[in-house]
Amino acid sequence: MGHAAAYLETRAWIEVDLKALEANWLLLKAKARGEVIPVLKAEAYGHGALPLARFLFQKGARRVAVATVGEGRTLREGGVEGEILLLGSLHPLEAEEVLRLNLLPTLSTLEAAQALAGRARALGLTPRAHLKVDTGMNRVGFPWEKARDALLAVEALGIRVEGVYTHLATAGEDEAFVEVQRSRFQRVREALGEDYFYHLENSYGLLLHGGENVRVGLALYGLIPGFSLKPILRLLARPTLVKQLGPGDRVGYGGEYVARGGEWLLTLPVGYADGLPRGAVRFVKGPEGGLYPVAGRISMDQTTVLSPGPLPLEAVLEVLSPDFGPTGLCAWAEARGTIPYEVAVHLSRRLPRVYRYGEEVWEVLN
Repeated sequence: MGHAAAYLETRAWIEVDLKALEANWLLLKAKARGEVIPVLKAEAYGHGALPLARFLFQKGARRVAVATVGEGRTLREGGVEGEILLLGSLHPLEAEEVLRLNLLPTLSTLEAAQALAGRARALGLTPRAHLKVDTGMNRVGFPWEKARDALLAVEALGIRVEGVYTHLATAGEDEAFVEVQRSRFQRVREALGEDYFYHLENSYGLLLHGGENVRVGLALYGLIPGFSLKPILRLLARPTLVKQLGPGDRVGYGGEYVARGGEWLLTLPVGYADGLPRGAVRFVKGPEGGLYPVAGRISMDQTTVLSPGPLPLEAVLEVLSPDFGPTGLCAWAEARGTIPYEVAVHLSRRLPRVYRYGEEVWEVLN
């Protein structure tokens, strides 16, 4: 879709490997007994929601999930016609736009259900929704013990409830509580009957235990080690300056790096405004695959690294690698004491995105 040369004239960009995404998708589909729902909220966790939605629908996804009405609108305006599930809890003020955009909302309050039904009548539309039940996470959802009452109240408003789901709070952490939630959800299912589309498992739940209909984010983007999944994103940059340091030369804010003399310094045109976590990026990968240490503090727009020798300005360095090594998203997250999701969603929109399928450039977004 994009022009192959479009990214060759830029100094820094993000590249997404759609072939790796497809491999992750197929692996997850093989593990699930039912439907796999790609979660594309927060710009597909920094990877780019619209290109990934287009690609995954081509590869057989039956629906995708986002978090906000605005995210759903972006997909619709980008030409996505497939089913878009709106996660979280519908706010009554959003009811009309959800209907106009043909998004599938999640209901966890009667106020939202009433607003949805009222706006649907005014527009001459049939309202559809999924019901969220709270089995122990205590964020949103109807109490699991009152799921049948909630369902009857929502359906009495003329809303067609198509699905029912909950969210695991401790998958991969506290398996005993996972089983508590599973047991509660099974009781909900028995109370409501089999006429609905039930979905429960998230990435860790699926990978550790299998599952029927599942919602996946972290696993889809390959950010869980140990399950043959592959990270799909990398950040590439070319140096804007290459120079040799003299003895005592200090580098960056605070002058924290003091040169012994003779080191080669590269300035890369990316910094914490591009999503590099300040204090957590230790290395970048050189063109030959070697690790180049960061020298001094990361700036808003620039990062300085030491190379074993001079490089041309056309050289390409891998600032963020699609692996689980010291230059990967998981390493960045670990250094910050956080999760890969948080680091991924902070990757800047000012960096062009290149979507590759093997050697083919599938799309370029500037």
